[in-house]
Amino acid sequence: QVQLAESGGESVQSGGSLKLSCTFTGYIYSSYCLGWFRQAPGKEREMVAQIDSDGTANYADSVKGRFTISQRYTERTLYLQMNSVKPEDTAMYYCAADIGPLSYSNGGYCGKVDWGYWGQGTQVTVSA
Repeated sequence: QVQLAESGGESVQSGGSLKLSCTFTGYIYSSYCLGWFRQAPGKEREMVAQIDSDGTANYADSVKGRFTISQRYTERTLYLQMNSVKPEDTAMYYCAADIGPLSYSNGGYCGKVDWGYWGQGTQVTVSA
């Protein structure tokens, strides 16, 4: 059974930085996809960033150039470095996983993903 647990959410001022972590336990295949999502009150959940087992990363346009997703597989940890945060980044942030095995398509393993596992979320609040 795969389990995910986020940490690192906090209140921060606009323009500041913070780093979210997601530790995962359980078995995952050698071809997998991990992602960060967020959901603000009254809004739909949206993908923020995703990374596959080869390290290929994709970002939402709203965070490109400001956020960086990374992973340390041996430490079973996924990260989201958030720089130059804005009030509109305020949301509950979730990590998710498709443990695979996934097929390589469109330049990576995150082309067709079934996000079967989710963490419980960590709150990020950005004040103006």
